[in-house]
Amino acid sequence: MQYRELGRTGWKVSTISFGAWAIGGSWGSVDDKDSLAALHRSIDLGVNFIDTADVYGDGRSERLVAQLRKERKENIYVATKAGRRLYPHVAGGYNRVNLAAFVERSLKNLNTDSLDLLQLHCPPTEVFYMPETFGVLDDLVHAGKLKYYGVSVEKVEEALKAIEYPNVQTVQIIFNIFRQRPVELFFPEALRRKVGILARVPLASGLLTGKLTAQSNFESDDHRAFNRHGEAFDRGETFSGVDYETGLKAVDELRALLPSGWNMSQLALRWILMNEAVTCAIPGAKNPAQAEDNVRAADLPALDSSALEKIRAIYDSKIRNLVHNYW
Repeated sequence: MQYRELGRTGWKVSTISFGAWAIGGSWGSVDDKDSLAALHRSIDLGVNFIDTADVYGDGRSERLVAQLRKERKENIYVATKAGRRLYPHVAGGYNRVNLAAFVERSLKNLNTDSLDLLQLHCPPTEVFYMPETFGVLDDLVHAGKLKYYGVSVEKVEEALKAIEYPNVQTVQIIFNIFRQRPVELFFPEALRRKVGILARVPLASGLLTGKLTAQSNFESDDHRAFNRHGEAFDRGETFSGVDYETGLKAVDELRALLPSGWNMSQLALRWILMNEAVTCAIPGAKNPAQAEDNVRAADLPALDSSALEKIRAIYDSKIRNLVHNYW
């Protein structure tokens, strides 16, 4: 396992960490025993950072992470998120009363007195122009309810606005072979300001695992079945906003670039880690085998310039027009 500094927190976190959305819900059937086994195997292999949220399974994910922490002696950093419990999900809901209540609920779910890292959970764009919201987060830090805070965003513009607030320590943003725009402007600015970057949706909802086909079926409670056009939340969260059939064709071209002994997931994750601005990628895992598969990417050799150029060419020819100017 490799480790990188997370912004200005002083933490060194595993470059392949654990995204805990899938063990909460919205990804089809999941068994808590398998989820805990995946978490434990990740820690065995050197993972020390987990990203969850209060809405993943209505607290299910947070509670599983709390159980893991109880059963392990290692120091495990846990990031959670707040805001998506709001209904309707509007900017005005990101106020002191609501945020304080969300934090108290996460403290209970995670069985802790202070959250390591709280992230605003993809709030409406207007929230990034509400300094009073970030003032509330400052107050929660001063009260000892949080150690640090950051944001999870949909758009590059939101990320750039967020890091104008001096105490935003991290930005979680979709970054993968199918979503390359953050490199152009946001990453250099984040590096300059020493802001940690969590690369979310690193495998494009499974497209970049190379395991999906035109015949793949998704359960009714899997967002890959019900949110392809943004019916429930931002469509960029599902397959990174890429048309499914087009994505499959691009993956077929990427498959030709696999070094011997690698699989598609590892190529996709290693590509992310080639960028020095990224602190970690946070793929999900529903079982130990998936966790092992993900973690191996941390120690694979660097991709050569020829492979990087070919990956960029596939993006430019097949994917760019579908996503680049939307997020």
